[in-house]
Amino acid sequence: MDRVGALRDVERLGSWLTTIAVFVGRAQIRVRTRRRWLRLFSPERTHLRHIEQPSTDVRRALREIYAILDEMPVDQRMAFVLRHLHGATLVEAAEACETSLATIKRRLARAEGRFRDAIRRQPGLAPWLEGSTRWTEKKA
Repeated sequence: MDRVGALRDVERLGSWLTTIAVFVGRAQIRVRTRRRWLRLFSPERTHLRHIEQPSTDVRRALREIYAILDEMPVDQRMAFVLRHLHGATLVEAAEACETSLATIKRRLARAEGRFRDAIRRQPGLAPWLEGSTRWTEKKA
């Protein structure tokens, strides 16, 4: 936020803030990944307290989706989340990730392929995907 004064075009404030959110999100994903590795080596030092919540179909499906996202490389995950969860356009996603449009398209295509392959192996997601061809069939 110290550099907000350097922002030349006020209309780009939204994309500037999205870029910050992308980099903060990427850092958080990396921290979580490191914690998982640390937990393997020293569980008593990195033990996180989990509060078990009531199990519902929605929570189960959400956990399965997050598990799929956790398996993606960070750059592909960022492209996927910006495009499909945040609703960013390809241009906005490219700007937020500070990359070219071609690169964001490649990352997104790879992420969508990984997601499609992963949901095919998740029978628990089938009820949520019924009637939709977005993730169950490859587009021509």
